[in-house]
Amino acid sequence: MNISASDVKKLRDMTGAGMMDAKTALKESDGDFDSAVKYLREKGLADSKKRLDREANQGTIGEYIHFQQDRAVAGVLVELACETDFVAKSPEFKEIAKQIAMHVAAMKPGYLSIDEVPETKIAEEKEIISKQSENDGKPKDVMEKIIEGKLNSFFSDNVLNEQVFCNPEVYEGKVGVMIEEMSGKLGERIYIKKFSHLEVGK
Repeated sequence: MNISASDVKKLRDMTGAGMMDAKTALKESDGDFDSAVKYLREKGLADSKKRLDREANQGTIGEYIHFQQDRAVAGVLVELACETDFVAKSPEFKEIAKQIAMHVAAMKPGYLSIDEVPETKIAEEKEIISKQSENDGKPKDVMEKIIEGKLNSFFSDNVLNEQVFCNPEVYEGKVGVMIEEMSGKLGERIYIKKFSHLEVGK
């Protein structure tokens, strides 16, 4: 299939993909832009997983301070890591770090990843869910699925990488997936290293 230079440019403007990646995506998708965007997103996720063992000792700090009248009442710092100084200094990278800090301020996650949730906390949640299900008269054969579903809801509410990003105008989907896609787009390992949230009186 013949792919025009204007179509390649259009897809690059839509996704930020490289010229050859955009051309390949259009060929694989028979010129359909929606399918080409999906192809590039999936490729980005696959490529980002290959980068997990690569060292990422560069990055930036995203910050957000919330003011109430004439005083600061809450603040968030987020360390967003990457591999190179070039990416760390890019406007897109710094903007995403800031957006994540704003998300943390709004959604108040307690943990960065599922791995950080203590086993004791998971056991406690499972026990609460089990007792709720028993009180509702749920049969035992569906208890396991109920526990799994509600535990996933707990992670979605409390774990940063599992939360749906709070500003759909910036990104629609989970924070962790957004970072993985950014990693694929920029061509190097990117991840949230840590975050800190302070709030007056809490």
